[in-house]
Amino acid sequence: MPNDAPPQPIHSAKDALDALAGILGGALPGPVAAAEDPAAALLNDPDVASAVTGRLRGAGSGAGNDTLCRWLYDAFRANVPELQLAVLRFVPTLAGVYMCRAVSRKPLAGFEAVLLALYAHAAAQRGAGQAETVSLPNLANPSPYHDAKGPPKGKPADLDVAVLSPPLEPHGTMRATRRARIVGAVLELYNSKLAHMPISSKMDFCEFCVAWAGTQSKLDGGDKPRLPPAPDAAAAAGAEKWRRVPLPWELFQPVLRIVAHCLLGPMRSDELKAQAARAAGCLYWRAAETVDAPALLATRSLVRLSQMVEEPIPEPSFSSGAIENMAELEAMKANILSTKN
Repeated sequence: MPNDAPPQPIHSAKDALDALAGILGGALPGPVAAAEDPAAALLNDPDVASAVTGRLRGAGSGAGNDTLCRWLYDAFRANVPELQLAVLRFVPTLAGVYMCRAVSRKPLAGFEAVLLALYAHAAAQRGAGQAETVSLPNLANPSPYHDAKGPPKGKPADLDVAVLSPPLEPHGTMRATRRARIVGAVLELYNSKLAHMPISSKMDFCEFCVAWAGTQSKLDGGDKPRLPPAPDAAAAAGAEKWRRVPLPWELFQPVLRIVAHCLLGPMRSDELKAQAARAAGCLYWRAAETVDAPALLATRSLVRLSQMVEEPIPEPSFSSGAIENMAELEAMKANILSTKN
């Protein structure tokens, strides 16, 4: 249950550690309490992460008097970049629980205050009225890799500009009509710092993607062994069943980017890749059920990539036999060239 003790002001990572210890009702683990870099300890310590995510998943969390939400709010607004990373580490659980409970119209003022603070930060970073775009080559222009048959006609065509994310309008309240846009922007902020996030945070996100999709992956006939949930996740699932949520494109797109990073990124974790592949499969079948063409095309491509990841390309062998084959090919090449001459 939320702690009713008044929150302590947070101006540094050390203040955040002391305040979190009071909220959790006990001293933090020794390595965290004595860490020279408290923000890094908050970001990477598994025991602290498990305690915080357990509270966020617990019954009654997210209410207006939830001091853990107040701690997340104050810690992020302290404007300490390292401490902001530690808060972003909990975005998967924060957004995941919020979206599942918001469907039932429960009062979640604590969750909403944190999400709105993160959204305001993302909007300030991007700038007023600035959309996130990417330039695409125009096929009307001649290819730089081939010789043109004739001189170009007229002025070269301009590059096509695709909008990845529309401008972020200022919002001070959370409404059902703008919920997906706000949470999507928060996930874009999380995605921008994904390289700094621990594996456990990405695992939490993939778990909630499966819940949000509300489907089961039917790839390979469904006979593929599924990844068992973590013990703490299994206990949380027993206490509350996470719900299927609406997934418009403004929310679906950042979700897919994060899943793609978990699946194809530099992290060498078979467990994470297996969980991300499962999330990609569930999102694919959700897109197929709703007949969402852009989502269906993107998820199908991601599923195919996940299947390629599971079957790694063998490295070339440079044995004596391979060297002999190369010598034979060189001899054939020389023979063909001499024949032409």
